[in-house]
This record gives sequence, structure tokens and C-alpha cells, in this order.
Amino acid sequence: MGRQQQEEQLVGLAAPLALRQRPVSRVAAALPGGQLRTGSAASTWARPHRPELAAVSRPGARGRAPLFRPCAWMATSQIASSAFTWGTIAVLPFYTLMVVAPNADVTKRAVDSTAPYVALGLLYAYLLYLSWTPDTLRAMFASKYWLPELPGIVRMFASEMTVASAWIHLLAVDLFAARQVYHDGIKNNIETRHSVSLCLLFCPIGIVTHVVTKLNIPVLV
Repeated sequence: MGRQQQEEQLVGLAAPLALRQRPVSRVAAALPGGQLRTGSAASTWARPHRPELAAVSRPGARGRAPLFRPCAWMATSQIASSAFTWGTIAVLPFYTLMVVAPNADVTKRAVDSTAPYVALGLLYAYLLYLSWTPDTLRAMFASKYWLPELPGIVRMFASEMTVASAWIHLLAVDLFAARQVYHDGIKNNIETRHSVSLCLLFCPIGIVTHVVTKLNIPVLV
């Protein structure tokens, strides 16, 4: 009877141990390779690594689940590209009217409007704000005489946002110059179609062409 009681006690101790080890073995079999992470506790399970969550874990937020990083409405390159495209499209109707119908009333009203300059100015200010860095002034006034230097300007224009802001700046200035050429042509009855067209992409050449046209009126008319 003593031996039988000892066997019953051993069976009673082995059953709880088997129940404790069974969930661990099932989980281990379900994991890739059936591996368990070794650490302070032998039964610690290996958790799958989530790099997209670990990368955005907030420092100091212990014991909390990491949060997803909110997606930006538009990437920086997308903003620059959209501003470049829509800014160019916005000025084309004014050039078209000055070239196709310079004497029409709709052209005179459109050219006299300040709306395109306000819109381009606001867009330029926004792009300048996005492209501004602590090194911008340092690049613009790099010399000891507080004058711009070409290498610094080249480094500054390596950014798409800076190039887009400069392009909007050129569109506004070129349109204003074309407007002045157009008004001068209307006032003095001078042909300005060719000069206005050149002001779109080659503004200094368009101004020079208008001056040459004005000085050679008897020859060109």
C-alpha cells in the first residue's frame, strides 16, 4: 500500500505540470520555428517585430502601445510640383489675351486686374515659408561683404521647394513686366505681341525687344 500511495502522489504532481506546459508547447508550435524568446522568464513568448510601430514609439511613453504616425496631407515634393504647375497655368490666359486680342476690352480689364499678382504673391510667401531654413540667410549673404555667393546659392537651390518658390517669383515679375510692355504699346500704338511673348520665359530679352521696336517704329510699321 505504501508503494501504491507513492505512485498516486507522483501522478498527481505530474498532471498539473503537464497542464502548465501544454499551452506553452502549443504556442511554440504556432510560432515560426517554434522558438521562444529567452529572457528572465523561460515561458516568455516571442512577439513579432513591427518596424512601422517601433519607429514611431514616443520617447518616455512607457507601457503604452505605440501610435501610428499620421500621414501628411501632401508631401513636400508634391506641394512644390503642384505649385510649379498651377502657377504656370494661372499666368497663361493673361499672356494669351495680350497676344491674341491686345485691343479687346476683356484683355484690358484682365491686364489691369491685380488678382494674379496677389495670388502669386501669397503662393510665393507660402513656398518661401516652407523652404526657409536657418542656413538660408547664411547662403544668401555668405561673403564678408554680406553679398550672395554663387556656391551658396547653388546649394540653396538644391531643394525642390526653393526652386518652386523662385519659379513663382519669376512668373509674377515676368507677368508684371509684360503688363508694362503691353500698356506702353497701347499708349504709343506700338506692336507688342512679340515682346509680350518673350516676356513669358525670357523677360529681359522681351523688354529689350520692346525698346528696339519702339526706337525703330518707322522701319517696323
